[in-house]
Formats: sequence, structure tokens, C-alpha cells
Amino acid sequence: MSSIMKLKTLEGHLGSISSFSKPKIQLEQYETPAHIAAVALYTIQTQYSSIEDKLVLDAGCGPGMLTVGAALLGAGTVVGVDIDDSAMEVLKDNIEDMELANIDAVLCDFLSPNLLKWNNYFDTILMNPPFGTKNNVGIDMKFLKMGLDLTSDSVFSLHKSSTRLHIQKKVKEWDAKGTVIAELKYNLPATYKFHKQQTRDIAVDLWRIQHLVT
Repeated sequence: MSSIMKLKTLEGHLGSISSFSKPKIQLEQYETPAHIAAVALYTIQTQYSSIEDKLVLDAGCGPGMLTVGAALLGAGTVVGVDIDDSAMEVLKDNIEDMELANIDAVLCDFLSPNLLKWNNYFDTILMNPPFGTKNNVGIDMKFLKMGLDLTSDSVFSLHKSSTRLHIQKKVKEWDAKGTVIAELKYNLPATYKFHKQQTRDIAVDLWRIQHLVT
């Protein structure tokens, strides 16, 4: 019972944080639902001990749903990285509102070669990357590959289940190993004008990607 309460408590905290004020379609800015974030983070911590006391990076963190969640689960430090200054401002407000001291907010492009100075630096990389639709085809795989370069252990990433075979192929190309550790339903609200439905459920996989041990 206590473990369920912890999960529900985490989801409650995440449900209270501020989201994008004006989401930008070119950046595929969609809010990660509190329930999805809570279940993903709780799974990552309870099954793999990959958050508590760890050095964590949240790639394309937006307002910080995964960043704040990891901080609440006891990460040593969480570095939230995003290219959008308005999302960074919301993240900073959320950090202040939650009174969290273990988060660093960094405004930069996660796909910049400059980040390779952090090669194998982070214990854990978290991401809910752009799905790679519209004008961003392939960006989800670029995020995943950069995450793999920057971690010394694991990347945990959310992807549409329809891309599972493609990700398996990419992981093999990268000489890494990948496992789907949870299958979730992502309730995507009608965020942009071109969305015809109020909400729609998208099946998503939570992946754990690791370097092959040689």
C-alpha cells in the first residue's frame, strides 16, 4: 500500500506544476502528463535505482515534468536542458514553487556538439523527446543517440509504440542494448489548432537504452 501511496503522491505533486504557456509547434511542445511521468519515474527508480542520489539529465525538459519528478525522488542533481527560453522560465518558476535545491536549469540545444564535453558524464538520461513528426523527422533518434553518448549507464526515453521496430534497429546499429520496460497510454490533448479531436490516446513505450558491456 505504501508504494502505491508514494506513486500517487508523486503524481499529485507533478499535477500541480505549471506547463507551457504558449506551446511552440515547431518544437513539438506537448506536456508530459503527470500520470505518465509519475509511472515512468517510479518504475525507473524502483526497478533500476537510477534516480535517487544519481546525476540525472532531462533532455528537452520543457517546464520540467520529468526534472521535478526526478528531484522529488531524491536525485543528487538533475540538470534540465531545453532550447526554449520561455520553457526555461516556467521551469525556474516550478523549481521555486516546489522549493527544490537539486535542479540546475540550462538553456541550450541538447543536440549541440558542445554537449559532447559531457560524454559518459551522467548516470541517467531522461527524455520525452519530440516524436519526430511534421518538420522534425528523425529528431527523436538524434535525441536518443545524444543521450546514449552522454550517459555512463542508461537512457530512459518515451516513444510512440509504433516506432518500436525502428528503435530496435537503431539500437543495434549503435552497438547498444534496449528494452521496453513499460507500455503506457499517452492522452494527448488538443494543443494546437490543427488537432481535430479534443484528446486522443497514443500508445507509448518507456525504453531503457544502455551501452553494451564489452
